[in-house]
Amino acid sequence: MRMKFVRTAAFAAVAAVAMFTTSPVHAFEAENPLCIAPSNPGGGWDFICRTTAKNLFELGVIKDAMQVTNMSGGGGGVAFAHVTKERNDDNNLIVAASMSTSARIAQGIYKEASFDSVHWLATFGAEYGALAVKKDSKFKDLKQMMDAIKADPRSVGISGGSSVGSYDHIKPMLLAKAAGVEDVTKLKYIAYSGGGEAMTGLLSGAADVLSGDFSEMTGFVDSGDVRIIAILAPKRVKAYPDIMTAKEQGYDVIGANWRGLYMPKGASDEAKEFWKNAIMKMTESEAFQKDLEAKSIESFNNFGADMDKFVMQSIDDITTISKEIGILK
Repeated sequence: MRMKFVRTAAFAAVAAVAMFTTSPVHAFEAENPLCIAPSNPGGGWDFICRTTAKNLFELGVIKDAMQVTNMSGGGGGVAFAHVTKERNDDNNLIVAASMSTSARIAQGIYKEASFDSVHWLATFGAEYGALAVKKDSKFKDLKQMMDAIKADPRSVGISGGSSVGSYDHIKPMLLAKAAGVEDVTKLKYIAYSGGGEAMTGLLSGAADVLSGDFSEMTGFVDSGDVRIIAILAPKRVKAYPDIMTAKEQGYDVIGANWRGLYMPKGASDEAKEFWKNAIMKMTESEAFQKDLEAKSIESFNNFGADMDKFVMQSIDDITTISKEIGILK
């Protein structure tokens, strides 16, 4: 009896050791990871992918260097359709997202898209919108620009790095509404495939004003090529204390844009958990926080259930705003 017990215990011990030694330490590990930026190089989505790729690799969270692919078109709709229809079960794919992503879902711009179309991975930053003009622009401040728009909404060309109805479009519409423009849908908005192209449109003279995110403009402010006539923040940015807020100039408009990522809904649970933990580890690193600070992007983290709740609320908020300014009926 005692011998039988010993043999049984020994067998159980060997089985336990075998299970431990043959089971992988990680249930999933990324192979040939890819981040899609749904725009051309130079904009906010491009920044998300390239900064994420750099930090994850340097931290050793991923063993293979992450490839970044720019897939512009449809204000991110081309990339969204590509992910949902062609790569829905890709465990190694993440995609840059922002307020513009939730705005297009809210407005029905992405065909047959809803909150449930993808797996919302994380937010890791937030920044404020801004309006910029060329250094020699006739508009010296926000009031001069809004007065011109009030006199003739089509007289001021406003470039943005995303499609009609996007957040880059909504921001000047909110300002126009605050200024008393009766029909804000008449604004002349010029849509480009990314913040880099929108800046080129401004500098080339194809547009009079650029509507975008503050981080996309700071390099051109530092070089002296553009002036920011308003930042849509509750207070001035510490790194650029001379730039006035819209609120200071009489237009009570705040325009915050989140930065984050989504991934295919059909990816495995193990892959989703891996990427969530990878992004969480990245946000805790000093190097990543310095990258955000250099672009005047504030840390803003949401993961898991918090991320789902946040995006759902974002879609609801954009739906309400879009109805108020006439984009949605």
